[in-house]
Amino acid sequence: MNKKRQIALLGSTGSIGTQALQVIEEHSDLYEVYCLTANNRVDLLAEQAIRFKPAAVVIANEAHYDRLKSLLSGEPDIKVYAGARAIDEIVEAGPIDAVLTAMVGFAGLSPTIHAIKARKTICLANKETLVVAGELIRNLAAEYHTPILPVDSEHSAIFQCLAGEGDNPVEKILLTASGGPFRLLPLEQLATVTKADALRHPTWNMGAKITVDSATMMNKGFEVIEAKWLFGVKASQIQVLIHPQSIVHSAVQFEDGAVKAQLGVPDMRLPIQYAFSFPGRLHLTGDRLDLVKQPLEFFEPDLDKFRCLALAFEAIRKGGNMPCIVNAANEIVNRAFLEDRCGYLQMADVIEQTMHRCTFSASPDYDTYVATDAEARRIAYGLIR
Repeated sequence: MNKKRQIALLGSTGSIGTQALQVIEEHSDLYEVYCLTANNRVDLLAEQAIRFKPAAVVIANEAHYDRLKSLLSGEPDIKVYAGARAIDEIVEAGPIDAVLTAMVGFAGLSPTIHAIKARKTICLANKETLVVAGELIRNLAAEYHTPILPVDSEHSAIFQCLAGEGDNPVEKILLTASGGPFRLLPLEQLATVTKADALRHPTWNMGAKITVDSATMMNKGFEVIEAKWLFGVKASQIQVLIHPQSIVHSAVQFEDGAVKAQLGVPDMRLPIQYAFSFPGRLHLTGDRLDLVKQPLEFFEPDLDKFRCLALAFEAIRKGGNMPCIVNAANEIVNRAFLEDRCGYLQMADVIEQTMHRCTFSASPDYDTYVATDAEARRIAYGLIR
């Protein structure tokens, strides 16, 4: 009898984490949850633990430890831990086969590094890891022979298009974007949009942070950086296309002019499951694509309207720790926007000013990234206040 693959879910209470649990439940003969982690949503974490019976759970915010311990008092076989260091340590556990990194933001970097060094397959849903420290992660993955399987729908699509292509040179990557809720809104009206407006994504159901990043298109800028490191291409080889239907999840153009694309209904369970099952495919319940009923449209992004996307491209050109600076500033303004402390257009202003004020390093190491993240957050926070 084949042993079930043991999965560590980092960020199990978020959008990706909850859908990953659906995939595991649908294929419970193949996969088993080894550990679950969350930041603050202690009640949902406890519910998940009671349902899936992992060996361990970790709550990153140590203030919630006693409550989590109490909620799981009837589950003596589940070990309960708290704190960021506990997450770093749990991913190294011997039985784990794959680590799904679905934590939000910079916090995902350290446990991903620990998992790579422990030679766990990385199912990468935390795009900030490659945005902040792409070169470091790429080099570590090569050194420890650790596979990194993308879970973002766009990067999974590119990965699927490249499967079976061997060393065939890539001419261009076509990275699609829905355009978010403000695609058709004139620039002058963006000054008055609210967080409620930004959170009404037209095609995807995601967490608040990534939904706001999609509304500003910073999310797409991050995905360009991520694609650069994942697939070994130059930023100049990546073209962003607005595709409102979110059916073509991305495409690859080869040197003979052929374009391969991955299409499907918007359903994050598919890329999650593909990362778990690669190179095989498993049955997945859900809707199927009907191209007869579905027009496909593509447009160039408006970089004057979506300044965050332009700033991300600027960060790629600058290199070094500049993407780390942009990520840190973006996390601050994103949270401030969600808390009504920052306007929509002000987000790009603060990010740009932080890029100019923060200490630049052309050849950062891990400690530099940590220091840069802290400095950029302080600067951005001060600019909002």
